[in-house]
Amino acid sequence: MTQDIDKMLSYEIKKEIADRYFGFRKLIEEDIKEYDNLIVAAFRRLEQKIGFDLVRLYILLKNEQVIHDFFQKVGLNERLFYDPYLTESPTIRKRVFAGIRPHGLTRKSRFRNMVIETYQELAEHIDEYKSNLEKLRDEQQIISEEINLFYQKNDLGTIMSFLRGLGGSSSYKSGAMEGGLTPRTGQNLEQKMRVRAPSPVEELLPMLPTIRPYKTIKQELDEIIDRAYRLQGEPEMREFIF
Repeated sequence: MTQDIDKMLSYEIKKEIADRYFGFRKLIEEDIKEYDNLIVAAFRRLEQKIGFDLVRLYILLKNEQVIHDFFQKVGLNERLFYDPYLTESPTIRKRVFAGIRPHGLTRKSRFRNMVIETYQELAEHIDEYKSNLEKLRDEQQIISEEINLFYQKNDLGTIMSFLRGLGGSSSYKSGAMEGGLTPRTGQNLEQKMRVRAPSPVEELLPMLPTIRPYKTIKQELDEIIDRAYRLQGEPEMREFIF
């Protein structure tokens, strides 16, 4: 009778420990999954906002040297999403300029306004992107701290040693939590079951610098924009886009 009570108590203790351990672990795994989803969403926004802005500028500026000079001046050294094919593809042009209407009294003003407004949108989108990265960085740090705290309070090796000790030496070969474990296989299981912190945002998404406001480099940019306009034979923006 006493033996039956000991077995029942042993089972209840094991169940409570397992429920608590895997309950907390599930919460952490859900946080990691949400973090991964936020990373994917951030990359999609990068493509759909910053990517489109950049491709518009590549198409408008067209000439590779002009593109290089423009981006060097604004402080964006890496040309993301760039391919010379972009400046020649009617399909891509139609897609990235969909819904955009050029405005201005002259061909030159329409061209300049298009470049400047696209650049200003790029600056805003980069600021939004960087702000979002900061939130993701904080989220990753919180999850990492949660994992560290979790293992401080729920050391798997200690838990498994305790569980093996319940019921004496026979516990190595009986019970749902032991399953015939030896100390070495217990260590291997501990490593497999350990939750790993998600990768930092810096390893998953490109880091972009804050680009210079147009008004602070207006003269230099206007000269580059005028050069792009001349090299393209003074294009009519209504025909250029549509």
